[in-house]
Amino acid sequence: MDDISIDALLGILLFLLIFGAWFSAAETSMMAINRYRLNHLIRKGNRSAKLTGRLLSQVDKLLGSILFGNTLLNVAAAAVTNILILRLFGTSEWALLFGTLLITFILLVFSEIMPKVIAASYPERVALASSFLLAPLITLFHPVVSVATALVRGVLRMLRIKIQTDQSKQKVTLEELRGLVLEAENFLPRKHQKMLLNLVDLERITVNDVMVPRNQIEAFDIHAAPEALRHQIITCHHTLLPVYADAQSNIVGVLHIKRVLPLLHEAELDVEQLREILQEPYFIPSDTPLLKQLQQFQERHARLGLVVDEYGELLGLVTLENILEEIVGDFTTHSPSQSGKFIRQDDGSLLLEGSSSVRDLNRKLGLHLPVGEAKTLNGLILEHLQDIPEAGTSLKIGNYPIEIIQTQDRAVKVARIFPAQINKSGT
Repeated sequence: MDDISIDALLGILLFLLIFGAWFSAAETSMMAINRYRLNHLIRKGNRSAKLTGRLLSQVDKLLGSILFGNTLLNVAAAAVTNILILRLFGTSEWALLFGTLLITFILLVFSEIMPKVIAASYPERVALASSFLLAPLITLFHPVVSVATALVRGVLRMLRIKIQTDQSKQKVTLEELRGLVLEAENFLPRKHQKMLLNLVDLERITVNDVMVPRNQIEAFDIHAAPEALRHQIITCHHTLLPVYADAQSNIVGVLHIKRVLPLLHEAELDVEQLREILQEPYFIPSDTPLLKQLQQFQERHARLGLVVDEYGELLGLVTLENILEEIVGDFTTHSPSQSGKFIRQDDGSLLLEGSSSVRDLNRKLGLHLPVGEAKTLNGLILEHLQDIPEAGTSLKIGNYPIEIIQTQDRAVKVARIFPAQINKSGT
């Protein structure tokens, strides 16, 4: 070292500091790069993205090589600093102490903090550019890093700590996926963002949450008089009608209105011919997730299913339109019995049918009523009171004052709700 000039030593020190700063920036950028953006670039065939993905698939080797190189450079920088101090100030202990503190501060600011802040701000640019130099360095440092990695894995195995070396195989939970969609509000229209959130929620919503209740199902009795059948078919509001024999719980088939039209031209409706064109009923367990049911509708080429409980009792029905409306919102025409109408009063309150779905009220009116076991407003009130209320009874659910206006057949027929704020679009 005696033959090396002070200017050369300063140049070496500057080179070590710059290269050490690059190692710090490469480490931060590799860990901070957006995995989804990286995968998108890989699918597009981006060369640097593919190389970065391969490096991240062996994160233990990647980090080991970066840390080894960074540590080696920092130690070398400290050694060169000591040589410079000895050349300039001799063996002064105060000079050595001051030089050590100075190089520590310089390393901290210019080789650690500043490059890591820059890399965290532009992780994609830094990581993709750094991958071309990191790849050969990992090969060069492999002997040393492999020994160190083996020791680390051995200690982690003794401590029974499992490691995930391939970052690309990490799974995203539903809540994390929701968070990603919410964070994308600056890039997605509000309506599209809401549709994506609804799609994510399909996994935890069951058919029991969106089905048409049994008492609102429009069906007809195959044993009814032919004229009564004809009239009901002509005036029905649906293209698919469940058909039962004597009791509504005894479903014998599903009638497609288009297939029955030729029979209506005859003088008297032929019940036997009507039986022959019935489709076989499709029964669905009440706890089936909506996403799974959507797939089953697609596989079976079906549009309507009858929801049953664990004892086989009919609870209601669910259609393909019911599921699609959970994603995109209302777009079909409902029968009067299922419209869930409400009337706005002058004081801002709303008169609601007790049979209205709680989920529909929350979606259409911007309310935040609790969604649990109870699926209708009537069920929510009965669940809260643990009793059948009388007209005039008042209560409060989810910060919403509610007044019972009318009861019928041991159920709430009409209720008045006083929402503090109502989504104007729901009116």
